Amino acid sequence: MRLDILDHGYSPATKLLFALIRLFSGHPVPDAAKLAFYRPDFYGTRAKEFTHEAMRGPSAWSVGDRELMAAYVSKVNGSAFCTAAHTATARRAYQDGPMVTAVLADLESAPVEEPLRSTLRMLGKLTAEGKLSAEDMRQVLAVGASRQQVKDALAVCVAFNTTDRLADAFGFEVLSPEGFEAGAKYLLKRGYR
Repeated sequence: MRLDILDHGYSPATKLLFALIRLFSGHPVPDAAKLAFYRPDFYGTRAKEFTHEAMRGPSAWSVGDRELMAAYVSKVNGSAFCTAAHTATARRAYQDGPMVTAVLADLESAPVEEPLRSTLRMLGKLTAEGKLSAEDMRQVLAVGASRQQVKDALAVCVAFNTTDRLADAFGFEVLSPEGFEAGAKYLLKRGYR
């Protein structure tokens, strides 16, 4: 059920910004952006800052790795909007669509190396079960992930477990493939601020 709150209640300046985005991109403003601008003092500003730091802040993980993590967590959550958005962004970041598709289809047979595979496995388990064991962490560290990489991956997981649930609660509209590609281009150029 789509909540129409995302279509109302914006300041005149935000409405103008949305009109400019539609004009220059040729696509409607994604609901994820609308949510970030709705009551920014309550959610939007903090969420944008946290997500930007998780996805574009300093990390040993590449931007493509973190976008793939976001897509993977979103797939485990069954969030159609977020899976499609971050799949498009990961494909563009890596310049390797088949690899991204392979990871999302079957992580175990996909052409990715450790420690990324073990990290994605850990994020999938945390997302599906809501908990991890010390052994889960040891497995990721044993294949070469650093403690900081684990922290960085967990930040991505937190950001997208939150966003996925909001996307589903608000009934985010799934865009056309062209709309997701335009969003991916924007996210790679500007990030999440």
